[in-house]
Amino acid sequence: MVNIRSYSELHVYRNGVEAAMEIFQITKDFPPEEKYSMVDQIRRSSRSVCANIAEAWRKRRYKAAFVAKLSDAESEACETQVWIEFAYKCNYIDASTKDKLDADYNQIIGQLVRMIDEAPKWIIKPKH
Repeated sequence: MVNIRSYSELHVYRNGVEAAMEIFQITKDFPPEEKYSMVDQIRRSSRSVCANIAEAWRKRRYKAAFVAKLSDAESEACETQVWIEFAYKCNYIDASTKDKLDADYNQIIGQLVRMIDEAPKWIIKPKH
């Protein structure tokens, strides 16, 4: 494994930030009546993916805490996919945008699942 020194170096984190920023840009064009509902929710969940990855990174001393935070990130990614589906069904985004964002979040979820499955590789070993 490459010597990663910060959560910001993780591919999954970078992918999460890129997807969240894309959602931020897209939701600028949503109708004003969605500002305090759909826009807030999809932005919050997409950003929460990244925040939970960062929190997991700091909890690497404890496997259960590390896995729990990665699992939270996975759940937030899935929630974001639900909001993407609603945005599509409300005609706020087109099919190609929906498909691209859905694929982006499937990739992020896959990366998170892989990290969870390989948690022992990421855990900080105590120095004795």
